Amino acid sequence: MKDEGTEDHILSAAEKVFQRKGMDGARMQEIANEAGINKAMLHYYYRSKRFLFEAVLSKAFSLIAPEINRVINDDTHLFQKIENFTPSYINFLQKHPYLPNFLIQELNRDSDFIGVLHSKKDFLDFQKFQEQVDREIQEGNIRPIKAEQLFIHLLSLNVFPFLAAPLIKGFLQLNGSEYKQLMEERKEEVTRILINYIKIKE
Repeated sequence: MKDEGTEDHILSAAEKVFQRKGMDGARMQEIANEAGINKAMLHYYYRSKRFLFEAVLSKAFSLIAPEINRVINDDTHLFQKIENFTPSYINFLQKHPYLPNFLIQELNRDSDFIGVLHSKKDFLDFQKFQEQVDREIQEGNIRPIKAEQLFIHLLSLNVFPFLAAPLIKGFLQLNGSEYKQLMEERKEEVTRILINYIKIKE
């Protein structure tokens, strides 16, 4: 019988190797070495590299998707939702800075993996957010904007500084603590940018 602790240990080891090498560059032997097990045991738990990679990608997605869903689909006002999303998401990314790059890199490499993620229970349910944006437009509270565009703004303004962290640190000559402080300031900055962008001035 498969042991849950061993399986978690294998996933953690595989995650490290996939982050370093990607799906194509990783080797099962290297993952087995990282996990401190033999290759036969690794194949007992995951019979192919693709199955193992899907498990690692699903694990990564299971960390990030519920956080997005929780804020996007709560019952707060749209402006409050934006105010909640940015600090919540930035706090999450500060704890898991590798996740955006890992997910985007591998999904760009093989878009078929999105089908695997789409079947997960935490895959984004966009309808409620879309209806809320449309309602705010109809009531004259925000300027006409597609919910899809607003969602992209929310994601990109928060994710890009983590995807481009080395570049930003290099351009702005920031050390680790200075970059971290900049991300703290960004929580208010992004919120202010987005609300001022969509709000109809009285």
